[in-house]
Amino acid sequence: MLSQTHYLIRSRVDGQYLVARLRTGESPTEASYLLLFKEDFDALSYLNTHGSGIADRFSVESIPATQLKSLMQRWGFKGIGLVGDPLEPQIQFLTYDS
Repeated sequence: MLSQTHYLIRSRVDGQYLVARLRTGESPTEASYLLLFKEDFDALSYLNTHGSGIADRFSVESIPATQLKSLMQRWGFKGIGLVGDPLEPQIQFLTYDS
């Protein structure tokens, strides 16, 4: 698991990562979940399928599993969303407990 590499989608415009924003319970605020892909081509497929008009504004980055925790703490993400199928998004949400 520690040697595993994940792939993220990041905006070239403002540097923000692609996230899913979910409401938790009755709370009016949204929690951000960082979307992770298993392969770079999965991330590219997601972009081309669901953001074909704006795909050129994003890039795919890789991150080793060892750096994922610090990235989540730095950006204040509530958890991660593991994208299983990029064409018909099947996302498994996992909450991060600090």
